[in-house]
Amino acid sequence: MLKTNEIIKIYGKPNQQGSYLTTIQLPYPMRLAWDLNTTVTKMRCHRLVANDFIAVFNDLLNHYGYEKIKELGIDLFGGCFNFRQMRGGSDYSRHSWGIAIDLDPSRNLLKETSRTARFARPEYKPMIDIFYKHGFVSLGREKNYDFMHFEKSE
Repeated sequence: MLKTNEIIKIYGKPNQQGSYLTTIQLPYPMRLAWDLNTTVTKMRCHRLVANDFIAVFNDLLNHYGYEKIKELGIDLFGGCFNFRQMRGGSDYSRHSWGIAIDLDPSRNLLKETSRTARFARPEYKPMIDIFYKHGFVSLGREKNYDFMHFEKSE
């Protein structure tokens, strides 16, 4: 996992305006995690990771198919860009750069461990492997908490 000074070297300093962001078209519709009636078809992320995110979503679609993605809740969008500090810390959240995404946050809570987090189940291993294939890490796999969170590691 990258330290903040390494992220700044690669992606620059984060800012409220997100001048380094681009908008990508998602290859399948996602549902807003806190309002399942709202469809998300686009996502703002750092321009240097846009193609990686698109590749992840395409691989997820190819592996699971759209109906299975919905059934598993992989389409529950919890956010990408959000300029803020880390929860409980003074450092920038990786979301401040748009290099992290949260998925299905209500069933993969921040403090949840592999004992109860949905994404710790075997049917989600291919999803996590796909994120790793494209240069992301899972905080769940790496630290055994925050299973919803995937961030760029290179």
